[in-house]
Amino acid sequence: MELKVINDKGQATANLSASDELFGREYNEDLVHQLVTAYMANARGANSKQKGRSEIAKSTRKPFAQKGTGRARAGMASSPLWRGGGKIFPNTGEENYTQKVNRKMYRAGLAAILSKLVSENRLVVVDSLTVEAPKTKLLAQKIKGMGLDGRLLIITDNVDENLYLSSRNLPNVLVLEANQADPISLVRFPNVVVTRNAVAKIEEMFA
Repeated sequence: MELKVINDKGQATANLSASDELFGREYNEDLVHQLVTAYMANARGANSKQKGRSEIAKSTRKPFAQKGTGRARAGMASSPLWRGGGKIFPNTGEENYTQKVNRKMYRAGLAAILSKLVSENRLVVVDSLTVEAPKTKLLAQKIKGMGLDGRLLIITDNVDENLYLSSRNLPNVLVLEANQADPISLVRFPNVVVTRNAVAKIEEMFA
């Protein structure tokens, strides 16, 4: 698999040989959906607590007589059918939303996403990406010089302080190290920039 490498001005300089298993794989939409769903579910916290009818601070006295009022019979005001009553199946705050994804599925799903990016010309490889000073303007100029616009994910082998600080004020740009690349970010951003060393590191981890 050959990946096109560009310079800071967006000009093609060379081709980079990459793993077919990682960047030339057939796209599996069902697997990618399962991977993204599981990743989001595993990041979810069970912090919602609701009260059942036994926890509602209301009297347990029968509100009115069983017969003769013309109203539907009722046993207590904490009934789930009444306003302010308890929930029928309340959230306890101890729910477990995690979904298991084994290592083989995770690697295959990540490879499918990367291969899709390559096939749609949305993945760009650069020799390196650094800025001389922690200034947002410098990074914005480099991105524009490469002919990229819109939302952008930058993956490097090592995020230096200047690059990190320069990207913080760019709301549509996210900078990650290769070992932090996740399915959500790869799917969410329409364009992805990867440094040459980051490609080697991704291949070492997943190929």
